[in-house]
Amino acid sequence: MNIGRLGDADSETSLREGSLGRLGCIADGGPYVVPVNYLFDGQDIYIHSAPGKKIDALRANPLACLQVDEIKDTYHWRSVIAYGIYEEISDDKTREEILVKLFNRLPNMTPVESRLVEGLKAAIVFRIKVDEITGMGEDW
Repeated sequence: MNIGRLGDADSETSLREGSLGRLGCIADGGPYVVPVNYLFDGQDIYIHSAPGKKIDALRANPLACLQVDEIKDTYHWRSVIAYGIYEEISDDKTREEILVKLFNRLPNMTPVESRLVEGLKAAIVFRIKVDEITGMGEDW
């Protein structure tokens, strides 16, 4: 067992292979963390959402992070955090392309995503323009 900092390649691999993470932002002056499904293309993180608290928070303060973990057992785990800036995708063609990629990665949609299927025009598609990625855990 060798737990320590993960290299860039291992951290990026964990982000790329994952699909469920915890989005962190500032809401009403304090930390706010929610689970989200996401897609990492090697450069940016893409997420979609219904309007609500997290979107209001990110519009007010675009600093955000996404934490992803892989846990095999107590002694075999990895945790990666990507830090960046929130940016909404407003171009219809790009929004559609990203939504298709997201839904292709999500074999079992959550209730929020099921509601969005009925009203994808209301879905807010955004990216976190990643500035920094850090990782800790076991070097597999």
